[in-house]
Amino acid sequence: MSENQTNKGFFDEAFTTVLKIEKGYVNSKFDNGGETKFGISKKTYPELDIANLTLEKAKTIYFYDFWNCDLLRLSNIKDKEIAIELFDTSVNMGQDDAGLFLQTALNHINRNQRIYKDLPTTGYIGSMTLAALEIVLKRGEKQKLLKALNGEQYRKYVKIIEKNPEQEMNFVGWLERV
Repeated sequence: MSENQTNKGFFDEAFTTVLKIEKGYVNSKFDNGGETKFGISKKTYPELDIANLTLEKAKTIYFYDFWNCDLLRLSNIKDKEIAIELFDTSVNMGQDDAGLFLQTALNHINRNQRIYKDLPTTGYIGSMTLAALEIVLKRGEKQKLLKALNGEQYRKYVKIIEKNPEQEMNFVGWLERV
């Protein structure tokens, strides 16, 4: 097991934060994820018995498939608030969106590439993304980055509703995450 896979970083706190939003079992016709429990959806994990999913199994899934997945590797992020925000976004919208939102937000606050070059928007949080993040944090611009991340998330919610107006039923709940 690599260091990345065993480094929990802020995972326990991130998991607790997500559980405050993603509560127990839900099977709403208005939720694109369909049947879910603790935020784990049948759509994403069709082989799981969602209704009987244990909290411990959900925690394991979140650690390996969301926190330390190859795409995000959130244990490498040294700032707790940023790591938790990205974890919550990955749970709600998918791992690829969390990475894309970070890269897009970093690109929009780099002063037209005066601070660092634009990042490729791949969704993969690698060394270039981490270096840009460190620069933003050292400049004391964490709150601006968090606002930009939430703006990206809000924009995606609006697109979801525009594509499927029935999803508006979820909008007020989604705003808990922004």
